Amino acid sequence: MNHLLSPSARRLLALAILLMLVAGVLLLRASSSTSATLIPSFSGSQDADGAVGDVNLTIDDTQHPAISGLDPDLRVAVEAASRSANRDGVALQITSGWRSVGYQQRLLERAIENYGSESEARRWVATPMKSAHVRGEAVDIGPTDAAYWMAQHGPQFGLCQVYANEVWHYELLTSPGGVCPEMKTDGAS
Repeated sequence: MNHLLSPSARRLLALAILLMLVAGVLLLRASSSTSATLIPSFSGSQDADGAVGDVNLTIDDTQHPAISGLDPDLRVAVEAASRSANRDGVALQITSGWRSVGYQQRLLERAIENYGSESEARRWVATPMKSAHVRGEAVDIGPTDAAYWMAQHGPQFGLCQVYANEVWHYELLTSPGGVCPEMKTDGAS
């Protein structure tokens, strides 16, 4: 059904769903002192939150929520990039794709603990409301050689590195062969 909607209608639909999910998470947290047990963990390889864990996913692993939750146009672009990378002897792995609101919030909370402040954590992890991963519009590519391959070849497929400090994070931001927008310094900029 997504392919029948315009890009702006898909964004509005995604935003509406996101807002409903955030409201649901907030209601769960407010209504239960044991809310931590109501929000799924992110340790499993097939986690409904989109957590990838230690699994080596490819764009073909469409049974995994991290892949199946991606925007269809992004998935097609990453599939094409993956085929091209394979021809060059590079295997693209998806280290993160679609993420639920709850999972993104936990990542942010963990980053705040690790970095000591929200402002420093936000350089690396977006809030659920701003995360392209939550909207299914971003993938993280690994291992390092694959991320660097993507940095060099991604624009051929419309895939752009968004943040200078995250060589692994790619979004579909131009048409294939187009010019990518200037990178942001980090997620806080």
